[in-house]
Amino acid sequence: GESFEVSIARTPYGVFGKCSELRHDARGETLEGMMSQLAARCEPLLARQRAIAKILGISGHYTGTLQTLRPGELVKLLYCEDRDVANEARIRIETVASQHIYGWALTEVLLDDRHPYRRIAQWCVLDLFEDLPSFCPTLCEQSKAIGAIKLMLWDAKDDYARTIYKAGVVLGGHICNEDSAQALLDCLQAPSRIGRRSAIHALFHLAEWLPDKREIVLHSLHEAAGKEPDPLLREFAGLIADDIAERSADHVVEPVFPDEA
Repeated sequence: GESFEVSIARTPYGVFGKCSELRHDARGETLEGMMSQLAARCEPLLARQRAIAKILGISGHYTGTLQTLRPGELVKLLYCEDRDVANEARIRIETVASQHIYGWALTEVLLDDRHPYRRIAQWCVLDLFEDLPSFCPTLCEQSKAIGAIKLMLWDAKDDYARTIYKAGVVLGGHICNEDSAQALLDCLQAPSRIGRRSAIHALFHLAEWLPDKREIVLHSLHEAAGKEPDPLLREFAGLIADDIAERSADHVVEPVFPDEA
């Protein structure tokens, strides 16, 4: 339903067209062929601009750049259904991590349990929180962020976009402190089997980065294996414990539940 001006040049080599407003051009053997090619090339850009406008709450399509958006608007874009847009917003936020202005907002994203695209946003936040102190410089902020990640594992209903898997990796393979260790140990008893799977896997990496936790990790995994109601996770916990005990450089692959295949 939108119109854009197209400059046309007819040459011995075909018909060329350029849409300066959308910064695209195309060539075809005929005018109709060129216009069809040009429309196909422009549509991804227009879809992206519409998706950004929808998230920002503006009509039409957004023609500006992400560099000119305010911090709150960049956080909103993490929820964009176009995952490329969400990832670009993540990159923009990462470039100004040292300003320490995003920590609380990003933690709130992790606590979101309603938005239909929350898993996309949460994956982006978890990727940023691999370097948690850059976004949350105080112990209070870090503790709240770790608590939010723990809650994600605790009652996860799915692992869309591998977000719950990544949550465990961030706790056990990147943050690696007393709070994250306790969060993972607690999550061995989580009601979510997806969360328990993530915690079991993450404890392997926690034992790598915090060798003083090896014994408690081994004890907890063996104890969890004895109580685990899911047979796949029962075996997985035991095998991960064996890999830790043997100081393996790698670990057994995590199981896939039948309804995930």
